[in-house]
Amino acid sequence: MSEIPAKATESEDPSGGARSGAADGLFSGDAPSGDAMWQSSPPGSMYDYIKVASFSIGPDGLVDQWSLRAEQLFGIPAERAVGMDPIEAFVEPVRRERGQRKMAEILDGREWTGVVPFRLPDSLVADGRDREGLAEVYVMPTRTEEGQKAAVCIVVDVRTLRRIETDLAASQAIFGQSPFGFLLIDPDLRVRRANQRFASIFGGTPDDHRGKGVHDYLPRGEAERVAATLRRVLETGDSITDMHVTGYVPGSEERRHWSVNLYRVHSGSGRPIGISWLGTDITDRRAAAREAAAARRNLALLNEAGARIGNSLDLETTARELLDVVVPGFCDLATVDLYQGLLAGDETPPGLADGSAEVRRVAFASAVSDAPFGGTGDPVKLGAVHHYPFNSPCADALRTARPQTVPGEDGGLVQSTLAVPMVAHDTVVGLAQFARTKGSEPFGDRDRDLAVELAARAAVCIDNARLYRREHERALILQRSLLPPGDPEASGLDIACRYLPGNAATGRTGEVGGDWFDVIELPGHRTALVVGDVMGRGLRAAVAMGELRTAVRTLAQLDLEPAEVLSQLDEIARGLGAPGGVQQATRAARRPREADLSEVYLATCVYAVYDSVTRRCTFANAGHLPPVLVEPGEPALMLDVPPGMPLGVGGEPFEEVEVELPEGALLALYTDGLVESRDHPLDEGLQAFVGALTDPSHPSTAARRADSHPNLEDVCDHVLNTLDTHHGEDDIALLMARVQGLPADAVGDWTLPREPRSVGRAREYARAQLLSWDLEPLVDTTELLVSELVTNALRYGEGEIRLRLLLDRTLVCEVWDSGLVQPRRRRARDTDEGGRGLQLVGLLSAAWGSRRTPRGKTVWFELPLPGADTVLTDPAEALLSLF
Repeated sequence: MSEIPAKATESEDPSGGARSGAADGLFSGDAPSGDAMWQSSPPGSMYDYIKVASFSIGPDGLVDQWSLRAEQLFGIPAERAVGMDPIEAFVEPVRRERGQRKMAEILDGREWTGVVPFRLPDSLVADGRDREGLAEVYVMPTRTEEGQKAAVCIVVDVRTLRRIETDLAASQAIFGQSPFGFLLIDPDLRVRRANQRFASIFGGTPDDHRGKGVHDYLPRGEAERVAATLRRVLETGDSITDMHVTGYVPGSEERRHWSVNLYRVHSGSGRPIGISWLGTDITDRRAAAREAAAARRNLALLNEAGARIGNSLDLETTARELLDVVVPGFCDLATVDLYQGLLAGDETPPGLADGSAEVRRVAFASAVSDAPFGGTGDPVKLGAVHHYPFNSPCADALRTARPQTVPGEDGGLVQSTLAVPMVAHDTVVGLAQFARTKGSEPFGDRDRDLAVELAARAAVCIDNARLYRREHERALILQRSLLPPGDPEASGLDIACRYLPGNAATGRTGEVGGDWFDVIELPGHRTALVVGDVMGRGLRAAVAMGELRTAVRTLAQLDLEPAEVLSQLDEIARGLGAPGGVQQATRAARRPREADLSEVYLATCVYAVYDSVTRRCTFANAGHLPPVLVEPGEPALMLDVPPGMPLGVGGEPFEEVEVELPEGALLALYTDGLVESRDHPLDEGLQAFVGALTDPSHPSTAARRADSHPNLEDVCDHVLNTLDTHHGEDDIALLMARVQGLPADAVGDWTLPREPRSVGRAREYARAQLLSWDLEPLVDTTELLVSELVTNALRYGEGEIRLRLLLDRTLVCEVWDSGLVQPRRRRARDTDEGGRGLQLVGLLSAAWGSRRTPRGKTVWFELPLPGADTVLTDPAEALLSLF
């Protein structure tokens, strides 16, 4: 309350009536008698905001009292203000005359109220003070102690009043016109004031909310949390921004969300008087945020699915990869069922029209339980084959290729299940089920679309794996069909072999390679051993391998030298990648080299021919790894066979190396998959292979110490178990042969002079040798055929004649001469006296032929040994059949 000068003790109203003064009681603090209770104004009253000052004017019209508030309002201390003429000091000259008249009226005892512009004198203005002012003045006449007329003036700064008025208008506009819910909460946490926006949400008028607390608007738990926050703001003064509050509005069961800002409100003196509550409904924003979060989650799931699904070309692994992505990020339980026919390798996924074909559960995942999934019927164990009833939602999903939502059973764990068909290229390959447990958010349309997309991606990967598996199996079947069936047999050799397709040891499906081996029987109890590797993988490599293997067998039957065989193979390999075949490839090689768009086939190969009579082996190598030889009592060593260029490069000749193999020696031919992998370089693998054959624990070593021959099958197993053959990176081919030459008593060799008597001697030598071998049933046939071949050598050959008989699994007769002209079989006419000798040889022998030798040619025939299953042809009947 503003102070009043002490000298103003009484006043009169315009009618002359006396007014009672209470100055003494007012300032002393004593409570006067009566109904009114006068108190000093506490801090925070309106006078803290309104600048109110007072001063008194004496009978002479000069200031005789100057209050402290007047000093603050006008900026003039009391010692300077007392004695001044207020009209002369504060009123502009043009208004002074009127001011003097008003002062006279006031001193005459009249009250006056008005707005007076004033200007502080230059001599009385401190530096920086505004000289212009506007004051609302209330003048009350009084009398002095001597009874003279005086006046008390109450002055209010109009500028402050107008600023307060503006602030109140702005406050009212903000509070009343705000689109947000606005509350003023008192220190007792009761609503002191609410705006219309708040009332429109919670009902009633703003006045209806006065005195209510947060418990009247929010659920108990949420109200306790908010109340605690209000107390903290009131105590600490720390504001709260974007506090989320959840509750319900009257007449609605929908959960609403608000964002609330809280800050403490103070009076003009700084005393806390309450809390301001500014609330915004963010229900829609939270829903949009949830939608955005769900979209981000779905996008993240799709990105993860793209990175994790389809890394393996295995059907079961791909199904498990799908469940690894969706559990627990998308659902709590999930299963994948694939058509049984698809897993069995059928050309197309079976799938009946009614959706009840047999399916197998190939994957299951759970984030809450390890129990079998039973969201859509009886539980099915992992790996079990089953089918869905015709009227079940799962059968309907398989039948229509559309997802189905299956509600959970009462009392069960599952809230709902999405049965999503796995569709790839318009073909249903299986069914994926995604389930959420009770208490989880139910599946929505967005979740349904995501499940369809995830299932479709997995289905495409599964279909690709199916196609890859089919191609792999076909290539593997083709490759195995081109390899020697069963255990190969050869004269004078004990053979053992192993073939491991790529990834067979690791259990993962992979592309087959072009590795192959072959054992080819040649005339004269000779054997061709072949090991090769077509560079590349897949069906094309397997087909190229088959073509090369067929070409090798054909060339081997022509009895060409090993180097010549590889030269012909090189031409064939170059023709495999040229549209016009071998001839086109040869012409292209002669032209200037330009951009060649044809596919290039390269292969490595080692070709060896072993003669069981001489125990000599001739090698030729086309870029392949060297053979390994283990002689009895000696460590294993790699043969120094010059490595020529790979097949398909062309332009380089191949060299031959002839090696004499001792009795009982072990020869090993192999491909690079046996000795090379990512973890083991080639040099290290070769040393390990040689070491495995030389290892004291090797079965062949122990057998050599016991002067016996080990089982070659055991040797192969020892090598594969010792080396790193489980990497699965490449095919492995291993061909091992132990030398077992023909005994000397199984060979008959004679040289005949070039004269007619040699025909009779040849028959005598043959008869005697066959009788010594106890082959009397073959004597007549052999004599006849030997006579024919020796006669042809005398008539058409050159030089001396050599006759050789070889006994092993069959009887072989060879006639050698120095002539280069090969015999040619022709059909004799009925009137011809000759020309039937080779026809007779063809009728009586199991096989016959001729081959070139370094010194001429050799004509041979082969007869099966007599036995229970052998039917010998009667020579007489054969002769008669020629006529």
